[in-house]
Amino acid sequence: MAPELTETLKKIKDSGSITIGHRDSSIPFSYVAGGSKPVGYSLDLATAIIEALNRRLGITLEVRYNLCTSQTRIPLVQNGTIDLECGSTSDTEERQQQIAFSSRFFESSVRFLTKAKDGEPSYKDFSDLKGKNVAAAAGTTSERLIKAMTIGEALGLNVISVKDHGEALGLLEGGRAVAFVCDDALLEGLRATVRQPEKWIVTGTPQSTEYYGLGMRRGDDAFKKVVDEAIASYFKAGQGKKSYEKWFESAIPPRDYRIKLEKSDWLKKLIG
Repeated sequence: MAPELTETLKKIKDSGSITIGHRDSSIPFSYVAGGSKPVGYSLDLATAIIEALNRRLGITLEVRYNLCTSQTRIPLVQNGTIDLECGSTSDTEERQQQIAFSSRFFESSVRFLTKAKDGEPSYKDFSDLKGKNVAAAAGTTSERLIKAMTIGEALGLNVISVKDHGEALGLLEGGRAVAFVCDDALLEGLRATVRQPEKWIVTGTPQSTEYYGLGMRRGDDAFKKVVDEAIASYFKAGQGKKSYEKWFESAIPPRDYRIKLEKSDWLKKLIG
C-alpha cells in the first residue's frame, strides 16, 4: 500500500490543484510577458515539478498562479496561499527560519545598475555612491546589505525602498536615484527591457553571493523530497542547460530581450 499523504501533498491531491507563486518582473526567472501565464527560468522548473507531482499522485493537477512581491512572497507561503514560490528568492539562514527551500538552482551576486557615459559607468563602485540616493527592492537581501553598508562603511547613502524593479527604473530614469542595488542576473534582465540598454550598465564589486531556491512551507519533508528529486532529475537530464540557453542566451519575450550574464563556476557545474 502507498504511504498516506500528508501536508502539502494531501492538500493538493484533495483539491486537485497546486498554487504557484510568481513575480511580475523578475526577468528572466519569473515574469508576466503579456500572456495569461507567467514565464521564465523558474517557471520551467515549476513545470518539471508539477509533472513529477502528477506522476506521484496519479492525477493531472490544475495549476493556479498567484502574483507575489518581495514583501509578500514569504507570508503567502507561510499562510498556505502559495504551495510553491517560483521566483528569484535567495536561500538564506534567516529565511530558512520562516520557510523551506528546494535544492538551489541559481547563483547570483549583488551589484548595481547605473547610467553609462561613453560606455563607462557613471559610478563604478559602491564607494562612488557615497552620499547619493540609491534604490533597493523592499524585503530583499540587497536592501538589507546596502543599508548595512551605509552604516558599516559610512557611505551615508539615502536608500529608497521600492516595491518592484519598474519603480526602481523610474527613479533612475528621472534622476531621483543614481543606482539600483540588486542581484546582477535581475539587473541584466531589467537592463534588457529598456529602449536603449547601452545607456545603462551593471557594475560594482560583487558584495555577496546569492543562491536561489523555490520556497515552500517548513516541516513538510514529503513534499520537499518530491520537489528536490524533480529538480535533480531536471538537471541530470540536461533540461537545465536547455532552459538556460532559452532564457539567458536567446531573445526572450515580449520584446526579444537578450540577457548578458557570464555563468559562475558553480552554475557551470550544475548545468553542465
